[in-house]
Amino acid sequence: MSISFVFITNWDCHNTAVVFSRIKKLKEQFAHFYVVLALPTREQNDSFVRSYFKYGMELGRPTFVPVQDSEMGFEKIIKIAHSRGVCKRQDAISKLKAERRRAVQTMDVFLRVVTSIPLIDNHDANALNQAIGSIEAIAKASKTYILENTDLSAEKAEMIVRFFRDPKLYLSPKIN
Repeated sequence: MSISFVFITNWDCHNTAVVFSRIKKLKEQFAHFYVVLALPTREQNDSFVRSYFKYGMELGRPTFVPVQDSEMGFEKIIKIAHSRGVCKRQDAISKLKAERRRAVQTMDVFLRVVTSIPLIDNHDANALNQAIGSIEAIAKASKTYILENTDLSAEKAEMIVRFFRDPKLYLSPKIN
């Protein structure tokens, strides 16, 4: 997400064509393009307004920011750049929150699937997740591998191996 500024510190009422042709070229290159112009006199402001419509500028594209003097123009540039940065950061934060929500939902699904194995509770499911990983990896794991990498009992390790290999077990409903 790029941002670009053109700062016109001295508006020449008699040379507006050059300014607007340059702005028209630049507006196609930047998604977020701002033209800050110092218009300290009424004559310069009126000249700008006439030229804006004369050269067929599209409202808001680019965004024109008329100011009284150069100092105010610099302040506006800083405020706009800061607000765009805050928006970008908030967008990144919202993406991280969405990713975390997906991860939590994925873990919830993992826990529901693994705890559907007879004898396996949440603690066991978490131990399997940390030691072995995915449900697919757990399904492929041997009893020996499960015993070596988790704190599960031999009975639970045997049940996990049987569950993924015996259709009578994985197709039957779990009764608590």
